[in-house]
Amino acid sequence: MKKLTVLFFPSPILLLVSCGRESTVMPLQPADRDEIRQLPSFLGDRLTSTHFSDWAEPVNLGPVVNSALPDMNPTLSRDGMSLYFASTNRPGGVGGIDIWVSQRACVDCPWETPVNLGLMVNSTANDNGPELSADGHLLFFFSFREGGEGGADLYISRRTDPQDDFAWEAPVNLGPVVNTSMGEAGPNYIALVENGTANLYFNWGIGAGPGRIRNTDIYKVRVTRHGEIFDIPVPVAELNVANFLDQGPTVRADGREILFQSDRPGTLGFGDLWMSTRPSAHHSWSIPVNMGAPLSSQANEQGPDLSHDGRTILWAAGRPGGSGQFDIWMSTRTAGKD
Repeated sequence: MKKLTVLFFPSPILLLVSCGRESTVMPLQPADRDEIRQLPSFLGDRLTSTHFSDWAEPVNLGPVVNSALPDMNPTLSRDGMSLYFASTNRPGGVGGIDIWVSQRACVDCPWETPVNLGLMVNSTANDNGPELSADGHLLFFFSFREGGEGGADLYISRRTDPQDDFAWEAPVNLGPVVNTSMGEAGPNYIALVENGTANLYFNWGIGAGPGRIRNTDIYKVRVTRHGEIFDIPVPVAELNVANFLDQGPTVRADGREILFQSDRPGTLGFGDLWMSTRPSAHHSWSIPVNMGAPLSSQANEQGPDLSHDGRTILWAAGRPGGSGQFDIWMSTRTAGKD
């Protein structure tokens, strides 16, 4: 499955730094420092605590969302009413891997039949890894479509109405400051009030093959609130282990917790979910720890996504009890008091 090859691609992190990228981005304007727009308030969308309970037993999202084919890389809208994800060769698609959306009428309502985002977002190539901004105006993803820098590239699509899941504009390649011939995937956009910055986290590398060492690393790059690149990507060194797969980052809304997938030593299966924390957005990340059961298992866990309130995690796994090769699973936790 080509998508898994993308997720599991490698390369020495120093190569990105020395590959001759020259940033032509404009200096950040004062208006761009208001990195979070005036967002509408949704019930339970604010972090009321940095302390949480343990994660509950994972639940499969069921056969309406999941299919007999690989379903993966979910992302939840801030209000919890839309679930974006990627699916492989699902009937009604336009390419090998497409981005789909399922909607529901309320947070306790069942998910409705997924709908393909169509050719405005998808292409006949593989399109994967959707990521919504908190305000709902931006959609990041990675794609193998023609016209990129090579391999998988990061793209952005915008919409004026954050409530219309089918009003996305034509995607734009994020350009050679971020994208390279090596392949980029797993975008995660986070805008923080605490230190006044917006960052795009992603993983970078190439696929395993003859003579290659499997390796992907997590990077971040400063962006404006509109998703324009402001700087040159840098590796998040404290999260990466050389010659292993570190990818699919998702950062909590307050910037103090990051989850990602890795096959580093200590992994239970082919890939596990790992976690790191920090006291504030001004600090470095702690040494990552395996999240352990029930989130990690002997199956392949990948593509985690934290909800805006930090109380729900979605990810894909090939664990028993699913509908197909990879299914989307969910776990929840409760927030405590600081």
